[in-house]
This record gives sequence, structure tokens and C-alpha cells, in this order.
Amino acid sequence: MAAFSYQALDPQGVTSSGTLEADNLRHARTILRERGLFPTKIDALGESTQANRRLSISTAELCLLTRQLSALLSSGLTVEQALLAVSEQADQANARALLAAVRSEVVSGYTLRAALERFAHAFPPIYRALVNAGEKSGQLPGVMDMLATYLEQQDSLRRKMLQAMLYPAIVSAVAVLVILGLMTYVVPRVAEVFVQSHQTLPLLTRIMITTSDFLRNWGPWLFLLGIGALIAWRYALRDDGLRSRWQRWLLSLPLLGRHLRTLDTARFASTLAILVNAGVPLLAALDAGRQVMKCLPLKEAVSAAADRVREGASISAAMRQTRSFPPLLVHMLASGEATGELGSMLKRCAELQQSEVENRSLTLTTLLEPLLLLCMGGSVLLIVLAVMQPIIALNSLVK
Repeated sequence: MAAFSYQALDPQGVTSSGTLEADNLRHARTILRERGLFPTKIDALGESTQANRRLSISTAELCLLTRQLSALLSSGLTVEQALLAVSEQADQANARALLAAVRSEVVSGYTLRAALERFAHAFPPIYRALVNAGEKSGQLPGVMDMLATYLEQQDSLRRKMLQAMLYPAIVSAVAVLVILGLMTYVVPRVAEVFVQSHQTLPLLTRIMITTSDFLRNWGPWLFLLGIGALIAWRYALRDDGLRSRWQRWLLSLPLLGRHLRTLDTARFASTLAILVNAGVPLLAALDAGRQVMKCLPLKEAVSAAADRVREGASISAAMRQTRSFPPLLVHMLASGEATGELGSMLKRCAELQQSEVENRSLTLTTLLEPLLLLCMGGSVLLIVLAVMQPIIALNSLVK
């Protein structure tokens, strides 16, 4: 049996889509016609790369289905039965189609890891590596449980980071809109009154009127230029050399650099911990840990460390020689090697680094919020002073 994605029309001409299992393409068409549907497009999910790439799921969905697979496998179901049960429970059509496609590969004789490889865009490297380790060791249910916990922790960290930045982003957007509204609508109308009075305006008022005129005449062009520059910069960062130099500069910054380094270290340590605990060879674990990192300079450092480990060096010595990671990680690696508890030490290191990231994010946002309010209040105060100074001067002349 193979999985197929289809698009079809019902007798009323309404388009429907979904997935089904059939022996071949002809059998799939027959099944659809028996359902009263007229197929317009059918793709074999295990064979069509384009169709495979359309099947993607969110991180939250991946966490949920992994937890469900872990529970079902632990209860004694086979991989095929567990995939069928989870696919039937999935709420999203994409998730159902993806699980059906993976199940069809397993039914065809592939291992679960080989089936996941056919849909590598939907399953990250650590996912496939852990599934492979679980199948080889015969401990797939336990490994899936560890994997579900790992994915939930990573998703939780990502959500906390987004939540920490949400309020400052909203305040910044409101501040920019308020200031632009004052500069492009309020200031020009007040300026007309001052110009008709033929009085000498204070310096601050003249600067504000000039800035207002500039924003009204050139503001839209500046906005388009900024959007174009951002798009061009994003395309430029596709070059690994430029992106590496840019990220290296970011890592050298006092506060932001340490934050980015700690965040990537937490990802690396947690990935390495779960892979080592699952029995994955150290070099393969290092490669998978490298792939989950975001900063190219740190990924290059892990590659260099892996080369030294391949030559016979200990992992703690190899990581120390890179001089790219926090001392905590190096000391934890050395302690884990000395005690034979490398996995547990890495897990502890990941927890400490994640806690540091969360605390620093909370501190930064706590400091950022009043700074943004002060900047907004200061800008509004300058605009108010620029408007009030000529009025006060005019009242003095009248008296």
C-alpha cells in the first residue's frame, strides 16, 4: 500500500482534497470514483518530491504527535499501528497526510527512520537521529518520550522569547505611529499659524518644522527605501561568508553577544545530552548538535571540535580549544567525562544555560520597557515644547 494526495470534484463541482492509501495510482482513482469523486490530481507522496514538500507541520503539532507516538508505542502497539492511530486523531489535514505518507513507507518495508528521511523538511536532524538510535537499541518508546520532552522544552523556550519581545515591539510600534502622526499632521497645521504671524520662531520650532516637511515629502520614499534595504540585506545574508562575519560581529557585542552565545549553547547542550543518553555515537551527536545551532561561527567551532575528537582528543579539550563556548559547558563536559555521566552533565548544563537565557531575557525586557516609554515621552515632549515656545513668546509680546 502507498499513500497518495489527491484533489477531486464532487458531483456538485465542489473541490476536495486529502490523502488515501492504495496499491497503485489506478487503484487510487478507483477508490475516489467509488466515493463519488472525480479526481483532478493525484500524487504519490513517497515518490513526488514536490508533493512531499507541501506536507509540513508546526512545532506544536510535532510535539503533540511525538508524545502520542511515545504513549502508543509504550503500550505495545507496532509502529504501523501507532502511526495509523495518531493520523486518525490529527486535527490538521497536513498532519494527517504526512503521517499517512510515513506509514505507507513503513508498510512498504522501510524503517521508521528511513521513512522520515523521505520527509526531511518536516522532521529535524535530531528527530531522525534519535529515531534511528531508538530503532537500533530496541528502545524506541523511551527514546520517543525523551524526544517529545526535548521538543516541548525547545518550543517553550521559543515561546518565552517571543513573549518577552512582544510588549517592547508593541510599544515601539505605537511610539513610532504617534510621533509620525504628530510630525505629519499636528506640527504642519500649527506651523501655518506661526508662519502667518511673521514672528521669529525659536530654534527648536524651526528644526521641528523642517523635520516635519522632510517627513511629509520624503517619508514614503524613505519607508520604501528601508524595506528595499531590508530585503537586500536578507538576500545578502544567504552568503555564508557574509553571514558568518555578521554573526561574529554580533557575538562580539557585550550584552547581545553573550545572549546569543548562551542561547545557542543551550540548544547544543540539550541536543547533545539527549543524543548521548540515547546511545548515539559522539561524532554523530556532535554533527546533529551542530545542525540545530543558528550562529555560523559556533557551528564552525563545533565542526573543528569534532575533527579533534575524531583524531583522539577528548570532547572537553576539543571544545576548550575553540574558545567559542561558555566555560560552564567546558567544565560540565570535563566533569561528565571524568565521572562517566556525560549525558546527565550535558542535560544539567542545558538547563542552566536555558535558565540563564530566560533570566537575561526577562532582565533585558524589564529594562527595555521603561527606556522605550522614556524615549516616546521625550519625543512627544520635544514636539510639545516646539509648539508651545512660539505661543508663549507671542503671549509675552501681547502683554
